[in-house]
Amino acid sequence: MRRKIIAGNWKMHKTSSETGEFIGRLWDAMGRKEAHCEVIVAPPFTSIAAAVDATRGGAVKVSAQDVHWENQGAYTGEVSGAMVKDSGCSHVIVGHSERRQWFGETDESVNLKIKAALRHGLIPIFCLGESLEEREASKTFEVLERQVSRGLDGVQIASPDRLVIAYEPVWAIGTGRTASPEQAQEAHAFIRGGVGSLFGRELGGNVRILYGGSVKPENTRGLMSRGDIDGALVGGASLKIDDFMGIITESA
Repeated sequence: MRRKIIAGNWKMHKTSSETGEFIGRLWDAMGRKEAHCEVIVAPPFTSIAAAVDATRGGAVKVSAQDVHWENQGAYTGEVSGAMVKDSGCSHVIVGHSERRQWFGETDESVNLKIKAALRHGLIPIFCLGESLEEREASKTFEVLERQVSRGLDGVQIASPDRLVIAYEPVWAIGTGRTASPEQAQEAHAFIRGGVGSLFGRELGGNVRILYGGSVKPENTRGLMSRGDIDGALVGGASLKIDDFMGIITESA
């Protein structure tokens, strides 16, 4: 059975001190014990050290929000996989829609970043999803097929635990709009089939696929009840203890 993941993407929020305080409160709210699901937080780079320190000995894992594909070099402002791994992270978000929209990331650069993450022992959280225009033009599956095939081209995955995928319909991110459980399930099933075509039915059937897009405690249970939805990549709601804990609780 696939264990669910609830991951909080903090984007450009929280200083180091705010991060330490939040994780302490989160750990208290979890009853200082491991939850039924895997819990991950992705703070900004400047707060990773504080997050790792605050989660030491606990059951919360830390993810970076991005990674560069080269091991080192003259890339001002970038961070390599070796640096992310050395900082104490176990995961890294790759290809988030905001990176694609605002910073010019392509399927090809996302592919290089996934390979870099795996090369350095990190678990990539590979984000993909269609825009509102693409959905309204009935191109959702065309877009997802392209993103899966190009993003995972030449990638070597030994175990389904080494890859997490996050379906994030761009039209639902930060808009208050959420894909219906039926829409999300349809997309997740399609993505799972695509992964199975690349890596075999067993790996495709066991890789975890998260939903991301205005996830709240109120819509979590409906989404998580669907067979191919294995958790959530949470944005704004992950910045508030009550909301994030509500999502964790409702994902059971």
